[in-house]
Amino acid sequence: MSVDLLVHGGDVLTVDEAGTVVRGGAVAVHEGEIVAVGPAPELRARFTADEEIDAGGCLVLPGLINTHTHLAMTLLRGRADDVTLQGFLERVLRWEAELLTPKNVAAAVRLAVAESLRAGVTSALDMYWFHEAAEQAAREAGWRLLTGPTFMDVPEPPDGLAFEDRLAWARRDLLAREAARHGRRPVVFAHSAYTLSPGQLTEVFALAREFGALVHIHAAENATEVATVEVKHGRRPVELLDSLGLLGPDVLLAHAVDLTGPEIAALARTGTAVAHCPVSNLKLGCGIAPVPRLLSAGVTVGLGTDGAVSSNSLDVLGAVRQAALVHKAGGDPTAVGAEQAVRMATIEGARALGLGEELGSLEAGKRADLVVLDLAAPHLRPAHDPWSALAYAAHSADVRDTVVDGRVLMRDRTLTTLDERAVIADLEALV
Repeated sequence: MSVDLLVHGGDVLTVDEAGTVVRGGAVAVHEGEIVAVGPAPELRARFTADEEIDAGGCLVLPGLINTHTHLAMTLLRGRADDVTLQGFLERVLRWEAELLTPKNVAAAVRLAVAESLRAGVTSALDMYWFHEAAEQAAREAGWRLLTGPTFMDVPEPPDGLAFEDRLAWARRDLLAREAARHGRRPVVFAHSAYTLSPGQLTEVFALAREFGALVHIHAAENATEVATVEVKHGRRPVELLDSLGLLGPDVLLAHAVDLTGPEIAALARTGTAVAHCPVSNLKLGCGIAPVPRLLSAGVTVGLGTDGAVSSNSLDVLGAVRQAALVHKAGGDPTAVGAEQAVRMATIEGARALGLGEELGSLEAGKRADLVVLDLAAPHLRPAHDPWSALAYAAHSADVRDTVVDGRVLMRDRTLTTLDERAVIADLEALV
C-alpha cells in the first residue's frame, strides 16, 4: 500500500490509554490521517511512502496542544513583566487599543506559529482580536488553529464593535464557517465574568451552543479577580457560571487557580474542562491551580502557555515541566507525575477541546499531528523512560521535525512553509 508519509526508526510514544511505547517503531500517514502504528520493519514491509522521515535515535510523540493562548501577544513580548494580573491588564488593554490591526495581528501570529512549530506545538486555542487574520496566517502555514469571535465589553475595543454589533457579527462568522473539519471545531470566546455581565454571558453562551461551538473563558485566575466578580455580581466566577447554567462539557475554563471545593465539584459534575497555565500563573503571582484536586475529581485538564506577554514563551514543553514540578511543592512528589503532565499536553488537551477522538495520541484513525524529538543531546542520555525525558529533561530546541495533518512543517529544524527571517523582520518592523 502506498502512503504519503512514513516516520520510522525511533521509539514511538503513542500516548494511548495503555501508554504504549513502540521501540524502533513507525507511523504511517495517508491523506492527513494515521493509518498504522507499529514496529518499523513491519510497517516498512507493508507500506511504500512518497515521503519518509528517518527518526532513528529519536522519540516520536503526538503533537503538543496549547489549550490557552493569545498568539498575537508576541507583538508585546517583554513589555509587561513583573506586575500583577490587574497591572498587566491595565497596560495591555491600552497597548492593544493602540497597536492592533488585522495586519499587525497576522504578522504577530506568523511569528507565533514559527515559534510553536519549533517547540513541537501542532495546534492551539487562540483567544484574541481580529481572529480572521490569525486564522488566515495559520492556514497559510498549514498549522492547526482553533479560534473564533471574542467577546470582551471594554471601552474602545480594537475592532470598534459594540456588544450588540459583535453578537450579529459573530453569528455571521459562525454561519459562514464550513462544516467542522477534521481536527477543528467552531469556538466562541467570552473573555471573563469581569468584562461581561451575566446577561451578556448568557447571550454569548447561547449563541455558541446554537452552533455547537466550544466556549472558552477566563475564570478564577487570581484572588483579586474572584473578589471583583463577587462584588459586581454577588458570586464567585465559577459559582456565577454554574448558577446561570453555563458550565458544561462544551466549556473550557482558562486558569481556574482560585477554586473552592464546591466549585471543583461543579466542574466535575458538569464535565467542564480546565486549561492549566502554570508558567503564566506563577509569573503573574496568581498562585497555583489545584490541579491534583481537579484530576482526583475527574476534571479534564489540558495545558496552556497563555500569551507571550504573561509567559514570554509559547513553549508547551516548558509548561509540561512546570506542571510536573510546581504541584510537588506541597510535599507530595506524586501530585502530578511525568506521564500525567505529558498527557495534559497531548491527549487531555485534545479532550479539553472536545477533539479527543481526532487528536492527542498516535493511533490509527486520528489526524497525523506528530513530533520527532532528537534524543542525541547529553541532557537526554541515557533514554531510560520517555515520559521522564519529556517532563524533566527535554527542551523545545530538541524538537527536530514537526508534522501537522500529515504535512511536514519543520524538517531537520528548518521550517518548510514559513520564511523565518522574513517573519521576524516583518514583526520587528512593526515594533
